[in-house]
Amino acid sequence: MSSIVTTEGLTKAYRGHLVVDHVDLDIPEGCVYGFLGPNGSGKSTTMKMLLSLVRPSSGAVRVMGRPMNRSTRRELLAGIGSLIETPPGYRHLTGRENMAVVQRMLGLHERHTDHAVRTVRMQDQLDKKVAEYSLGMKQRLGIAMALARRPRLLILDEPTNGLDPAGIDEIRGLLRRLADDGVTVMVSSHLLGEIDRTATRLGILSRGRLIFQGSREDLFAAATPDVLVECSDPHRAHQLLARPYGSSLQNATVRIPNLDDRTTARVVADLVGARIDVFGVRRDEQSLEDVFMDLTGDGGL
Repeated sequence: MSSIVTTEGLTKAYRGHLVVDHVDLDIPEGCVYGFLGPNGSGKSTTMKMLLSLVRPSSGAVRVMGRPMNRSTRRELLAGIGSLIETPPGYRHLTGRENMAVVQRMLGLHERHTDHAVRTVRMQDQLDKKVAEYSLGMKQRLGIAMALARRPRLLILDEPTNGLDPAGIDEIRGLLRRLADDGVTVMVSSHLLGEIDRTATRLGILSRGRLIFQGSREDLFAAATPDVLVECSDPHRAHQLLARPYGSSLQNATVRIPNLDDRTTARVVADLVGARIDVFGVRRDEQSLEDVFMDLTGDGGL
């Protein structure tokens, strides 16, 4: 599968402080790319660099196989739709009037704006003023504006911020429909659960660095769940394992973090050698949110 966006060593520093630190993105065409990370991790700055709204301190951006720079910017942006930060739109105008402004500015045929409106299911709300819209409706109108130019790539920065569960579910369904129609979607969030059921590829940013990129299955494989040991003398087992392995004791179960399979076998042998009967050894079950929290340190809170 070809890549619609790639970056190489993408870096942005403000007054010597690295906000984005040598990020290498690879976004396959036709996917929903979930761009995840805690607030302040550099997601918005990275997306703005992809759109040439912020100039990188170093590194390179390629979009649709071409470098993003001053000479190519206008042509490349014609194939990109985006919604960054607050939804656009004139509050004193209706949704229909706002879409007409977009149509005139971009020189589009009316059928293109009509299709964008139907895609986000806003056709029954167009005669209301934007000032009367809920936040979810404003987000959908903003996405319709971004879709009007029929882009190959759609970049959305935290599109579910402030939405209720119903609104979040609407955006999820919309992203899936867009991907089914062949639009590549890059969507950022600081909460994994919002796009877990939508994204086909994930990138996780923490403190400006890309610490993971791959599929959901790859993410689980990259994590090392804690080992739980049930034995005949958990207190003595914990005393033996606390210093070398950082174990903890939880309700008569010994929990040991960051053990690979080989080291786990060695721990079991050590316990048996110390005349402690081992009744069971298993890895703790982890949700995708648990893995995300382990990788980022704070889970986006």
